[in-house]
Amino acid sequence: MSSLVLGFQEVENTQLLLVGGKGVHLAELSKIQGINVPEGFCVTTVGFRKAIEQNETYHALLDRLAMLTVEDREQIGEISRKLRQFLLEVEIPSSVVTAVTHSLSQLGDEDAYAVRSSATAEDLPYASFAGQQDTYLNIIGKEAILLHIKKCWASLFTERAVIYRIKNGFDHREVSLSVIVQRMVFPQASGILFTADPITSNRKVLSIDASFGLGEALVSGLVSADCYKVRENQIVEKRIASKKLAVWPRKNGGTETQTIDPSQQNTQTLTDQQILQLARIGRQIEAYFGCPQDIEWCLVDNAFYMVQSRAITTLFPIPEASDQEYRVYISVGHQQMMTDPIKPLGLSFYLLTTPAPMRKAGGRLFVDVTHQLSSPVSRNILINAMGQHDPLMKDALMNIMERGDFITSLANDNKTVPSPTRGKTNMLPQIENNPSIVSELIKQRQTSIEELKQNIKTKSGSYLFDFILEDIQELKRILFDPQSSTVFMTAMNASTWINEKMNEWLGEKSAADTLSQSAPNNITSEMGLALLDVADVIRPYPNIIDYLQHVKDDTFLDQLVKFDGGREARKAIYDFLNKYGMRCSGEIDMTKTRWSEKPTTLVPMILANINNFEPNEGHRKYEQGRLEALKKEQELIERLKKLPDGEQKAKETKARIDLIRNFIGYREYPKYFMVNRYFIYKQALLKEAQQLVQAGVIHEKEDIYYLTFEELRDVVSTKKVDDQIINKRKDEYKLYEKLTPPRVITSHGEIIAGKYKRENLPAHAIAGLPVSFGVIEGRARVILNMEEANLEGGDILVTTFTDPSWTPLFVSIKGLVTEVGGLMTHGAVIAREYGLPAVVGVEHATKLIKDGQRIRVHGTDGYIEIV
Repeated sequence: MSSLVLGFQEVENTQLLLVGGKGVHLAELSKIQGINVPEGFCVTTVGFRKAIEQNETYHALLDRLAMLTVEDREQIGEISRKLRQFLLEVEIPSSVVTAVTHSLSQLGDEDAYAVRSSATAEDLPYASFAGQQDTYLNIIGKEAILLHIKKCWASLFTERAVIYRIKNGFDHREVSLSVIVQRMVFPQASGILFTADPITSNRKVLSIDASFGLGEALVSGLVSADCYKVRENQIVEKRIASKKLAVWPRKNGGTETQTIDPSQQNTQTLTDQQILQLARIGRQIEAYFGCPQDIEWCLVDNAFYMVQSRAITTLFPIPEASDQEYRVYISVGHQQMMTDPIKPLGLSFYLLTTPAPMRKAGGRLFVDVTHQLSSPVSRNILINAMGQHDPLMKDALMNIMERGDFITSLANDNKTVPSPTRGKTNMLPQIENNPSIVSELIKQRQTSIEELKQNIKTKSGSYLFDFILEDIQELKRILFDPQSSTVFMTAMNASTWINEKMNEWLGEKSAADTLSQSAPNNITSEMGLALLDVADVIRPYPNIIDYLQHVKDDTFLDQLVKFDGGREARKAIYDFLNKYGMRCSGEIDMTKTRWSEKPTTLVPMILANINNFEPNEGHRKYEQGRLEALKKEQELIERLKKLPDGEQKAKETKARIDLIRNFIGYREYPKYFMVNRYFIYKQALLKEAQQLVQAGVIHEKEDIYYLTFEELRDVVSTKKVDDQIINKRKDEYKLYEKLTPPRVITSHGEIIAGKYKRENLPAHAIAGLPVSFGVIEGRARVILNMEEANLEGGDILVTTFTDPSWTPLFVSIKGLVTEVGGLMTHGAVIAREYGLPAVVGVEHATKLIKDGQRIRVHGTDGYIEIV
């Protein structure tokens, strides 16, 4: 056959641009030994391009379409209609007609066929495009088939297909359409087989949907289907649906919907034997393709025919492991407040820093907690810690333990017993209640950073990498210094004690939240107030304010000196950057762009501070919080003294309050210290990257982000790099950006979900975790990217997660709602510092709450109401 038409057996798996994703997969499917696939051929994209290549009208419409965004729905609709109409009226090239006619004569001119679209941007690893183009069933006769080939071409420009391409960044000109012509089979039943459970992602469980007649009824949502679950050749679940309708082929072509006989409506579509047979076929196909598959099947005369198979693109990858043992992993991102993917260089630095048993998956890091769960002592410590970090993660782990069939419980192992005070809330840790401890810790760490800045200047090439590896040991020593962790654990335990005892003795909820306001030595909350001070320097100069409203690039600081007050403004911003410029959104990934690298990120926040606040607001906010904390302390002590044994209770409480005030601020410092050091390493590595660019080894400095630390070391040493590795990882990163990481995942790929076990919530309340007391009502601002924030006083910030870089926004808001977080994660700590009611760990908050809606945040009881 010519390149215009290829039979399934002629198609190679490299011919995506010729036969589209569906065509490639169908051709591969037909080559698997023992798998029944109805025969057919692909009308290649060559024919499509021949039909449109010389037409000026078509290309002019494409030019107009290329200028549109997803918001331009009306224009998309108009241009799409014109393109579809053009393709329906276009003349199929005679050479294509001849090739199709020849292929039909080989298979049978008068037989019935399915005519299906197969786009070149379809069934890809990073975008499935499922259901974007059309399929036509039971088409009989050459003329009808040729007509439906044009209908498939036209379906390239359905509105949903156009919008999907725009959203996924595909150029309309680069997407072509092949058409599959496949012999029609007339099944008594059909459906879809997933070789991994689409609900839980468990790779050990197959899920089969089945209904009577053609699969069109199921795919279109016309009928409910039976659902069968199979695990290790055993049917573990069956749901039999009431199937009132079915789609059947008509004798003269096309399809029709018919009512199923009432006696058959509630019967099982497939027998148990057929279910297990289909499951075995599914595993065979999955093994051939090497990944979980979404398979369309038909049952004809007790034989199964496969009519399509594609990779399931929505599954989150399983963390890497060196064996086949059952394992449980928890997300690092949910604990570190950064659920975005991390580039390879960032991953390798984090792995060099942590002693925990980390595993990579989907551009994220997970901790293998299997061993901890197997020991009763370490299990309790882990689960209690997760209760502080993320209660949904805690509940998920408890669900695993309650199942009892995965984790083998070991006898108590005294080696795993932690410090007697860790995790205890009924006794004081052994540390002197002295605020100078924190001051001295911070001073030591700042000295260490200054020494690193000086020492790294003289290092380059292989010596730089040796130096960084050695310095990371110093970073780890300081990060995991027992005194350091004891300081903030002491404060956390004191907070828990205060909340428990004040509730028990006085009926007062969340008292520690107020006592934590404006605690000294909190490097992150001080940062938010420091940016208010920057606004104070700029506020008296209208020309600078006007200039900042129009800045586009990061050279704006150099231009400030041209204005009255410009030197003072520039110095204020530089002073801020010198202390906080290593921060940014997603800062645990060292490859992320820092404020020092892109100072324009700060401009909208500075302008918002100028617009929303009066001068000296930073000092006023701090003093207000400090006085409220002091007032709450005095109030609690006075009330306690009136109780039986009141003097002793007041004395114990005062000791805990002092611990909170002295030590809770330090909770934010270790991460600041780590990120500071990371930025110093990054700056040194970027100098090496610049030399690699100049030597023509890499194309741009940022290419090094897609190499691990050791790979980069080799590239610097050899001056050689594999471009394909970098390009492949860039594509993988784009895929990972589309994935949502689970809190808890097993080595079977099963995502274990947790739930809030709450009672007496109002109807329609959205549940979360209470982390900062109070009730506030206001306008919800749903913000996914900090740089796009446009907040006004009184707004409530709703977002996926916040890390320290979001703190400058906290001075402008009245409340906080996040999808990720726990009692001691960043957003919660700073919300309490600033006295903002906050609810975190609210699943799907950014979808359930619409931007601009008026909401009420119940920070004490942990829920949100849409007003």
